[in-house]
Amino acid sequence: MRWLRELTLAPGIPGQEGPVRALMASYLEGVGELERDGLGNLCCRVRGSAERPRVLLAAHMDEIGFTVTDVTEEGFLRFQTVGGWWEHVMLAQRVTVHTRHGVLEGVVGSKPPHVLPAEDRKKVVERKHMFIDVGASSREEALSWGVRPGDAVVPVCPFVPLRNPQLVMAKALDDRAGCAVLVEILHRLRDVEHPNTVLGVATVQEEVGLRGAETAGRTWAPDVAFALDVGIAGDTPGISPDEARTKLGKGPTIAVYDGSLVPNPYLRDFVADVAAAEGIPFQWDALAGGGTDAGRLQFGGRGVPSLYVGFPTRYIHSAAAVVHLGDLEGAVRLMLAVLRRLDEAAVARFVPS
Repeated sequence: MRWLRELTLAPGIPGQEGPVRALMASYLEGVGELERDGLGNLCCRVRGSAERPRVLLAAHMDEIGFTVTDVTEEGFLRFQTVGGWWEHVMLAQRVTVHTRHGVLEGVVGSKPPHVLPAEDRKKVVERKHMFIDVGASSREEALSWGVRPGDAVVPVCPFVPLRNPQLVMAKALDDRAGCAVLVEILHRLRDVEHPNTVLGVATVQEEVGLRGAETAGRTWAPDVAFALDVGIAGDTPGISPDEARTKLGKGPTIAVYDGSLVPNPYLRDFVADVAAAEGIPFQWDALAGGGTDAGRLQFGGRGVPSLYVGFPTRYIHSAAAVVHLGDLEGAVRLMLAVLRRLDEAAVARFVPS
């Protein structure tokens, strides 16, 4: 819970994940050998009883956010989205602007509906008509406060358990939930015999094209790879089972498809069989839109058997998402059980015949 709270509260839009990387490094100090690459990925190498296979577990540190592009003469900030936003959920969102002189509080604004024609009130306000108000009275004042193009803008949402304490709400659960799961796995792995070397990688820039995963695959050359990431929960009003079928509290997910990956079928079945053997409930998932780090990790070397293992999450790609802690714990247990069994003989069976 402490890791999840601290990770979700930290700012870290794509390309500016430094505060999250610092937290991850502090959690993993002494757990394994820490390494970094030139793009900003952080790897914790935990050696088991064998050097190979190398099993890479990826969770991305970046969150969707905005970046400042300009300041108007009146002191309002123009901005660009970084990562996939739905304009419905952007307007009136509280934000923090991270400048070289400190953090500014702000809000995403636009024309009020009272001055719009009746037909326009029914339309979604486009991002190009929005701005960020930090309370500056002029361009010169905003610049004197340290604002400049390229500054990160991060949504504001506190980390709060809901009335059901197994449900927590926060920003950036995509994919700080995966980061917390990764940290928990690596900590518990110290007490588990595993016939492989585990590479726990906190990746960058997933939300803008899986860029960190592509570099991580080349840097650490895994034999098998997993992405630990959120999925779309289908247990809210209006969602049909054909659109999303997983539910909070029913266990982690094993994906049969996502927008970037057709998973290795032998690895997929191996993980499902491990879950059944261990009595760990899980859910099948298919993510038609969007992708995961596994989509790039599979391209490493001569091809890497890859799979996306996740946890149902409500309201992803908005400022406030909700997860079930039991699903995160289930993902930890499942991956530890998998790692106990992933030896060279098992990995050899994942190569298509």
